[in-house]
This record gives sequence, structure tokens and C-alpha cells, in this order.
Amino acid sequence: MYKINKKEFGFHLVFADFIKADEMQQWVSDSQKALVSSNGEFGVFIDLRALKPLLPDAQEYMQQGQKMYKLKGMQRSVVILDSAITTMQFKRIAKETGIYAWERYIDASKTLNWEKIGIDWVKNGIDPDA
Repeated sequence: MYKINKKEFGFHLVFADFIKADEMQQWVSDSQKALVSSNGEFGVFIDLRALKPLLPDAQEYMQQGQKMYKLKGMQRSVVILDSAITTMQFKRIAKETGIYAWERYIDASKTLNWEKIGIDWVKNGIDPDA
């Protein structure tokens, strides 16, 4: 399951459960449509708290999507997680796609105000790692 919501700062994405390659491919297609209306720079807030680790074929579509968001104007993104395995997987994917420097990771299981911290990074550039 995934959701794409347009927000004042850019996009709010939610991924949950076990996502197979065909559903991830549909996310890429839906993202292309959503990004058509995007002008200039934007941020992305990604909630992965309920996502199960992606299989290799689904990871390929995630990489395509990450590259597309960056090319269309993504300046900063934050990823909210609560699984060590998913965190390691998404950090590796971000390094492979070249967005790692613009992405921050917040462990929701250890941070009560994860949403505020994430929005502060995406909207205002307040680095949660600083």
C-alpha cells in the first residue's frame, strides 16, 4: 500500500505492508503524474513505519522513483522509520541513487516528535542530525 499526497512543502508519501514490484511500478507511474504539477523546488516527507523490507525487484522501482523526484526538484527529504532492516535498506538505496546527502532518517520508535522534526527539515532546512 502506498499514498501520495500533495502538501504545501511538496509531497507526503506513505508506504506500508509488503509492496511487490508491480505495485511499486504503479507508484512510479502515479508519482510521474503527481510531479507534473510540481514547479521548482520541493520537499518530500516519507513515512515507512509500516513498510516491510522490499524485495530486489521492488527496490529497482524505488530507485527509479527516487531519481525522478530528485530530477523534478526535490531539495530535501525525510524518511520516518522504526525498523533497523528497513533503515539500512533505504540508506543503501539512497546512496545508490545519489540522494543520500539530501535525505535524513528519523527512528520513530526512539523519537516522540518525529513528525515535527521531519517537517522542520523538509520545510525549513533545520537538520535533525545537527
